[in-house]
Amino acid sequence: MKDLLPPGALKGQTVGISVSDSPDLARLGLLESHVNVVLGEIARVVLASGGSLAYGGHLRPDGYTPFLLSEVQRYERDDGPLLTVYLSWSEHQHMTRDELSGRLTIGSWGRVLCLDPNGQVIPDPLAGRGSESAPRLSPQGQANALTSMRRAMAERTDARILLGGKRARFSGSIPGLMEEALLTLDSMTPLFLVGGLGGVVVDILRALRVDDCAWLPRDLDAPAEDPRLVEGRRQLATARETPGWSGLRNGLTDEENHQLAAAYRPTEVAALFALGLGRIATRSAD
Repeated sequence: MKDLLPPGALKGQTVGISVSDSPDLARLGLLESHVNVVLGEIARVVLASGGSLAYGGHLRPDGYTPFLLSEVQRYERDDGPLLTVYLSWSEHQHMTRDELSGRLTIGSWGRVLCLDPNGQVIPDPLAGRGSESAPRLSPQGQANALTSMRRAMAERTDARILLGGKRARFSGSIPGLMEEALLTLDSMTPLFLVGGLGGVVVDILRALRVDDCAWLPRDLDAPAEDPRLVEGRRQLATARETPGWSGLRNGLTDEENHQLAAAYRPTEVAALFALGLGRIATRSAD
């Protein structure tokens, strides 16, 4: 790994991690703990090379934020927060002052950015909050807030890697990882697609014609597709056909992206990720 991406190669760079529950883990013979191991390897690639991580999610103990925090705590660095957590307006607007205050403190390794409905950082998210919870946003309000958060992340990250992803029971106009893929492509930022854990990343790979993922067994008991999933695939296919399409821009060859599309072993995912980032860093240096 050191030869592919030496220490300091990602200094000043931020990599966005997009991950959510994959409905395909059981079909693939994998456990949720396997996702954490893959995440840990990805985090180490970035942190050992001087970079930092960004994650858009929530601060509840059942999410990926606590795990990512446990990873960044392994590194003794004094060059700023190693993990930035973006909280969309829909995630925090209903919280009381005490509820939010208790979740904003995540140690010196990380920071939490609370965003307003337009995706702008709120300087003092505790100002004006009281002891009563505010009503939650409407489904459309939630979708708009999530889009704003994802756009803000796309503008502040230098690469993004996607794993898993829900095909149903998600908040948004299309599945979250699909929207993040579209925003990353629009910003011409390197995009890494890890398909071996299944989930909506498989749909993204197929829609962008990166890989047909024929290795994924069919789910004969799958429910009818959410129309928003179908719409997400349509938008991705349209992006793929846009004049000037330049691919994933992730430093990997077509064959290497095929390998990443089917990868599920933590070391293989990390090696391909480091290979792509290393090539990009080398080109930038040249």
